[in-house]
Amino acid sequence: MSDDKLVGIVLVSHSAEVAASVADLARGLAGGGTSVPLAAAGGTEGGGLGTSAELIAGAAASVDRGAGVAVLTDLGSAVLTVKALLAEGDELPDGTRLVDAPFVEGAVAAVVTAATGADLDAVAAAAADAYSYRKV
Repeated sequence: MSDDKLVGIVLVSHSAEVAASVADLARGLAGGGTSVPLAAAGGTEGGGLGTSAELIAGAAASVDRGAGVAVLTDLGSAVLTVKALLAEGDELPDGTRLVDAPFVEGAVAAVVTAATGADLDAVAAAAADAYSYRKV
């Protein structure tokens, strides 16, 4: 399937390393060779801990193929930054959605589901369903 029909996914973390590692994990568990548009937006422009509206907006633009963009976040201010960008209305691609999901498990579920060609609703639902994953 061509990547121009796939939902894009952005992983927003306070740490560039965490965002990139979760993206690598999700890619690997989804088969590694999938063409899901996936971007990590972690840390600040200067490489520190925090969140950056500019990095998030750039990541969303880079994965937008017109099928929607699912954004998953790690902690509170990452959520607030994405909500502010969504409220501004012109900073993120049309069809961008903040998904309430656990960061690691949700990212894996989102990438695996997006790789099947599922729409944004299905990708968001799969990521959110990760809250119910039991470990014991």
